[in-house]
Amino acid sequence: MKKNINALVLAAIIGLLIVAIGLGFLFGPANPVPWILIGVLIAIVFIYRWIASKDRVEWKESYTVGVDVLDDDHKRLIELINRFQTAYKYHTGEEFERQALNELVDYTRYHFEREEKMMEAAGYPDLEVHKTVHRAMIFKVAQFQEEYQQRGHEALDGVASFLSEWLIDHINGTDKKYGPYIKTQSLT
Repeated sequence: MKKNINALVLAAIIGLLIVAIGLGFLFGPANPVPWILIGVLIAIVFIYRWIASKDRVEWKESYTVGVDVLDDDHKRLIELINRFQTAYKYHTGEEFERQALNELVDYTRYHFEREEKMMEAAGYPDLEVHKTVHRAMIFKVAQFQEEYQQRGHEALDGVASFLSEWLIDHINGTDKKYGPYIKTQSLT
């Protein structure tokens, strides 16, 4: 609800600025007020973009695990988390939210299966621990989906932040451990 009010207030401010700019030009183009207001309007757009970009997760080379196909999977997961975040934040509608969440969940399952198969083929010694971490995450995400079915849009508050933080922590923690091991087993 707070996000809706914030969007409404922002839209009202932009509308008032546009009206004030138009009225300011009635006094002639030499009048400095409309030009200052145009600058304020442009600044609002850039500030809003900067604030909105803080919610996005960007791939960093420090996230690489050294296995190209799995790094590509991680990049895709980040892209899907960002898409889901956009669907939620901008109230794109139930259908798009559901689609973004389901696509993220499906790809997460696919990635976990691929990762586990590669670790198994390499004889990775901590495979069972890694599988346990994956199963716990799948369970948590299934809870998000169930809550979304019951409560709708409001159930998604904080989900994208949780998922992005979990993914980055997982990549930089447990996933970094298997990368060198799989590479030495020549499975990539």
